[in-house]
Amino acid sequence: MTEIPDLLERRAAEQSRIRILLNSMRAEEEAKLKGGPDAVAWVKEEQCIGCDQCTIVCDDDAIELYDTPLASPIMDVDVNRKARILRDPCTGCKLCVLGCPTDAIIMIDR
Repeated sequence: MTEIPDLLERRAAEQSRIRILLNSMRAEEEAKLKGGPDAVAWVKEEQCIGCDQCTIVCDDDAIELYDTPLASPIMDVDVNRKARILRDPCTGCKLCVLGCPTDAIIMIDR
């Protein structure tokens, strides 16, 4: 019979293996991202949850949140916030893309 310490050790090893794989996949995705002065961020409105993470990481003040009606027949929420990128101040640094928990922000050509 397998003892609890053995299970915990196997679990920790598996967690470490999965974390390494996920980090390497994320690093490859980040390397493929466009960026720089020829790119600008774009918000996919249907994926944005208005969490404000992008505005926190943006050093250029190039993101604003605006109120929009919630498009849900189930939930009755007065205010639903979405992010909007201001093209001129955006420097294409990609911080907002990396900070977005829902992958709602992508980089596009100016």
